[in-house]
Amino acid sequence: AAPAPGAPAARAPRPAPAAPAASTARTPARRRSGGPARRPAARTPFARQLRRIGTGRVLEIGCGDGDTLAACAPGSVGIDHDPRAVARCRARGLTAYTADAFLAGPHARPGAFDALLTAHVLEHLDDEQVEELLRAYLPYVRPGGGVLLITAQEAGHRAGPEPVRFTDFTLLRAFAATAGLTVRRTYSHPLPRTAGRLLRSNVFVLVGEVPRG
Repeated sequence: AAPAPGAPAARAPRPAPAAPAASTARTPARRRSGGPARRPAARTPFARQLRRIGTGRVLEIGCGDGDTLAACAPGSVGIDHDPRAVARCRARGLTAYTADAFLAGPHARPGAFDALLTAHVLEHLDDEQVEELLRAYLPYVRPGGGVLLITAQEAGHRAGPEPVRFTDFTLLRAFAATAGLTVRRTYSHPLPRTAGRLLRSNVFVLVGEVPRG
């Protein structure tokens, strides 16, 4: 079960020796044998949301073809489990890696990024996988850096590839608490929460911050 939203903040962990896959192609193998793991990236990147976590370097988990990564600051990096998605990002002049290649590359330095972004990924993971993903990648974000977690509302949840479960504000806050994040704000985008039942692009957004010490 997901941890309670008021759970005590955990001490920021050190980088894990191995990073979990974050995929636009399929969920982790131990959960399903195949099938897509998240919706294709939206045509319009999350530009407004990116402004809320600052203008610095972003580490995007589950970057897909790079539509959102392309709107991030120079020096930003995407990670995706699907090598084909990584290749498409690189063909666009973006910096992207599979999880293992990122760990072996020059960008995997603690505190090297100003923010972390993951959109339409967490709803395709169970509680343990979400906690593992955040624990693995948050150490690469500097203290005080921003964190942006985005998940689909009802219409997008029904329309996209089969998710593990509906991931709303309550679960996002619980994940943030377990990861030791400070929650700055949660809100519905681009329209109020009630539109999520009909509008596929309506999403839950959590803006958090990595503790400073």
